[in-house]
Amino acid sequence: MLVPLLTLALTVADQVSKTVVHTRFALGESVPVIPGFFYLTYVRNSGAAWGMFSGFSGWLTLFSLAALILIVVFRNRLIDDSLRHRLAFACILSGVIGNLCDRLRYGYVIDFLDFHFGSYQFPVFNVADSVICIGAGLYLLDALLRRE
Repeated sequence: MLVPLLTLALTVADQVSKTVVHTRFALGESVPVIPGFFYLTYVRNSGAAWGMFSGFSGWLTLFSLAALILIVVFRNRLIDDSLRHRLAFACILSGVIGNLCDRLRYGYVIDFLDFHFGSYQFPVFNVADSVICIGAGLYLLDALLRRE
């Protein structure tokens, strides 16, 4: 029961946060949360991670749909009953669903989390991107811990 509930909660959090940004920010608008470090900046990403494959939104939508189907079909091979695996699976699944919803609805993904480190600006991302990375990190952590 954990996986469906967490997947739903994370997907809703992603979609609500994107809706707030999409409806209350002008494209390109940036609001400092922690000046010099963290901003909310509305950007549209028609590509994949960090804007790679920009302009291939149709193909990325098909890829996302295929990935979603494969994740669900091969669920039992991807996760065991450990808490880390179930959390990782829910994170990755909700992230894929969240960004896929954007691609289907808008033809692009809404990004808004904008971090700066001195003169370096990290690529703007969203909640779905974050939970995909967290899920992947949990899988890696689990693999490392199982090797010991």
